[in-house]
Parts: sequence; C-alpha cells; structure tokens
Amino acid sequence: MVLRSPFPDVVVPDVPLHELLFAELGAHARHTALVDGATGRSISYGELAEMVDRVAAALAARGVGRGDVVAVLGPNIPHYAVVLHGVLRAGATATTINALYTAEEIAGQLADSGARLVFTVSPFLERVTAAADSTGVREIVLMDSADPDPDPDPDPASDRAAGDADTARAAGHTPLSDLLAHDGPPPDVVIDPATDVAVLPYSSGTTGRAKGVRLTHRNLVANLVQCQAVIPVTDRTRVLAVLPFFHIYGMQVTMNHALYNRGTVVTLPRFDLAEFLRVIAEHRTDRVYVAPPVVVALAKHPAVADADLSALEVLFSGAAPLDAELAASVRARLGCRVRQGYGMTELSPVSHAIPGDRDDIPPGTVGLMLPNMTAKLVDPATGEEVGPGVPGELLLRGPNVMAGYLNDEAATEAAFDDEGFLRTGDVAVVDGQGCFSIVDRVKELIKYKGYQVPPAELEALLLTHPGIADAAVVGVPDPEGGEAPKAFVVRQAGAGELTAEDIMAYVAARVAPHKKVRAVAFVDAVPKSPSGKILRRALRAGEEAAAAS
Repeated sequence: MVLRSPFPDVVVPDVPLHELLFAELGAHARHTALVDGATGRSISYGELAEMVDRVAAALAARGVGRGDVVAVLGPNIPHYAVVLHGVLRAGATATTINALYTAEEIAGQLADSGARLVFTVSPFLERVTAAADSTGVREIVLMDSADPDPDPDPDPASDRAAGDADTARAAGHTPLSDLLAHDGPPPDVVIDPATDVAVLPYSSGTTGRAKGVRLTHRNLVANLVQCQAVIPVTDRTRVLAVLPFFHIYGMQVTMNHALYNRGTVVTLPRFDLAEFLRVIAEHRTDRVYVAPPVVVALAKHPAVADADLSALEVLFSGAAPLDAELAASVRARLGCRVRQGYGMTELSPVSHAIPGDRDDIPPGTVGLMLPNMTAKLVDPATGEEVGPGVPGELLLRGPNVMAGYLNDEAATEAAFDDEGFLRTGDVAVVDGQGCFSIVDRVKELIKYKGYQVPPAELEALLLTHPGIADAAVVGVPDPEGGEAPKAFVVRQAGAGELTAEDIMAYVAARVAPHKKVRAVAFVDAVPKSPSGKILRRALRAGEEAAAAS
C-alpha cells in the first residue's frame, strides 16, 4: 500500500535556490546571517547577498557557468556559504568534498565530477594541490584569504599568515578577496530549477563506491519548504552549525534552512566538546543539529554538567538512529526538546521528522513523513509490500528525490523501482498513526541461524550501560549460526574495569537468544563518517585482516 504524508502539500516555488534565499531581503538586510563561532566575526544578510553576487560575477568572468562544476573543500566557516551560493548564482554546480579526504580521494572526486576550479583553505592546500595536479582543475581559490585576519582553524598555534592574500598570490593561488573585489555585474543566467543540478555531494560509500548525487535546484528548494512545514525556523533562531557543510545534512538542514528563514548560523569548523559548549553559551544558540555520537557525549560527559546550556531549546538528531532511552536521558539532563529526523543525501536530505510541537511522538522514532511525499514498505526478501507494524525496506517518492547518480546509469536505475520510488536501503516500521521507526540497513542486518538481528538495536542497548561510552555491532562468521553479532566497545572513562563477559551478560539479559552478542572487542574509538554514521565496513575489514593474518 502507498502511504501518504499526514500533512497537506506545500507549494514548491519554481525558482533557483539563490533566488529563494536572497531575492527579497527587505528589513533583514542588516540582520546577522553568519557568525564565526571561533572568532565572533559576522556577516549580515545584505553583505552575504552582495558577496554571493561578486563571487558569481568573478566566476562568470572566468568562463564558469551552466554545465561547469566547481569543488568546495573546507571547514565550516562563514565564507563557505558565500562560495557555495556564489557558484550556484553563476549557474554552475558545486561538488562538496569531505574535509577528511586524502589527496587520492580528493583527486578521485575532482576527476569524477569534472571540477574546473577548487575553493579550499590554507591548511588543506597541500592535499588539494596534490589532487589537482592529476586532474583538470585550472585554479585554486583560498577561502581563508577573504579578509586581513583569516583563521578557519581556531587552534592558536595555526599559521594565521597562511591565508593572507599576498601569500596566496605568491604561492600561485587566488585569494578569495580577489573575487570579492570584482566590481562587474552578476551574470544573467537562465536556470531551469527542475533539471539544472545545483549541488553534487557524494554518497558516504558505506555500502559501495562513493557516487555523485545529482540534486537539482528544485530538489533543494522543495526540501526547504517541506522542512519548514514540520520543523520551522524563524528569524530569531540561532543555529549552531557543527555538522559539516560538505554533507547534505549540514548544508541544507543547518545552513540553508536557517538562511531561508533569516535565522543566524553560528559556525564551528569541527566538533570539540569544550568549544561546542562554549559557543552555545557565548552565542546563545537555541537550536543544534547533531548526529547520535554527539548526543551520547551530551548525555554522558561530565563537562556538560557545568556548561551554560540555558539558551538551548531544540536538539535535533539525524544521520543515524537515536535510541529512545538515550533521547530521554539527554532531554532530562539538558532540559530541552529532543527531536529526530530521517533522510539521506539522495533525498536532499530530509523525508521524516518529529514536529517541534509534537511531544506525544516517541523520541526513538523518526516521526512523520514530510509534505508532498509518499512511501511504500516492501519485504526485503520478497519485494512484496507490507503494511503497518511489519518491517520493510522504505521506498520514497517526492519532489526532493534526486535526479540520479552522476555517470552511473546502472546505479541510478537500481536505485528506483518501476513506479519511481527511491529504494533507501533502510528497514522501517510504520504505526497506525503514520509514525515511522528505522530498524536498520537492509545490507547490515545480521542473520543468526536464519533470524534477523539489527545491529542498531544492539548498539542502542549497549549505550545504556554506564560503563560504555560508545559501541558498534557487526556480523562476523560463526560456526554455529553462520553469522553472529560482535560488539566493538569504547569504555567510559573512570567507569572501572569492564570485561567482555560483563557486556555479553548485560545484553543477554535484555534480548531474545538469537540477538545475543557473542564476541566483544575493546577499541579506542568507533570509526564513523563525518555525518555520524558508523563505518561498519571498516570494522568488518579489520576482522577479515585479523583472520587472514
């Protein structure tokens, strides 16, 4: 059966993203749009719109426009927004690159996307230069050379002079200040919102090779108005932007959604708990978007007890399932509303969320489907549709669904069913009220003696143990069951001795026999993507290497 959103459809403006964000500033021109959380420097909406136009004009003067791809690689700083939207204003496509990528990985994305130009920052220059040398990149522009005192890295030991405009020119690179000094008019570009690709982020690659996800202007515009209907933001909202802008969650939900509603975005270049807590207190940020690992830290770390979090009203978690007990724990500790949503890069990215005014929806769920969307749940084994209360792979259709993968028709075709529904690869359950819960990934389900074991369920349970700071579960070969759950555990500091036997007994007392954890390894950290997803593939690879040695 086809499931429909409980919300009435919203009107999706037929405009490019930059027009939605900057066409009518009115009285908000002097309102603060972006603040550098590390330095306190700010940009107003009027300044932001003018800088976007100047970057677009400078790119057009270089011959960059429709059909061209420009790469952006940097930390969360205010000028990231300037550059990203300048690229789109010029009619080009922005491909955003993971800030943790190696030179080889950067080169792969530059080559696959066909990027002509790269915006980056001085601390990343060595990797970017090495990558660009083997691709078609013609120019590197340094975003941290936009003013006389740039510092994208809050570490006082960093070389602040590295971003100076004269230093950039001497090294053969272009300072962003040169583009911002361009006094020509912005280009008059005709953009088709329905077909022109605005951004080209790459999927995480946790289930295969990273692929360029083609998101049109209409995809992005649609998701902003869809989100506003369920998780509204106002011009009084102050959002802490610690999720990376290169990831669609950080780009759209944290940055663009706030800009669309004239809120203020306070940027942080990386997650550091002490700095995170300081910025919330100092800048009075009332909304924070995070992934579950940050929720774990807020629920368990002793430093949180002494922090001033009185301004925080909403903590919104996404990118991976958030356990109901963990959500309740952090809500009680922080005294704020805790909300969860669901999405993926291919959805621009949100499809489900717990509305801000719905305290009756269980926090362990991902809430309700956004307006303008329909869904199906199908049995992963048979492909047959299932109804409420029965787990099935979640398939979605709506105006926010991607146009397809770049240069990969086979993957694009495989991503959709014959009715145009996107296969998410996630197993979900919907109740009679239209509230969805994510059970797990289709390809990550562990089968022990034929029974399905969801790793996320065991990970959520492990995190309720006071001696466990973090945990991940993967399936490993088992002579009796074929495959069995193995837990990788990070001990909580100061929790005393914790043994594998303790952990297995703790889980065994709380789950059905086939869900027991049958092996435990202690690790210093659980490998995760910048968006917070557990990299189970890396854990499996380590197991395979150990078995082969």
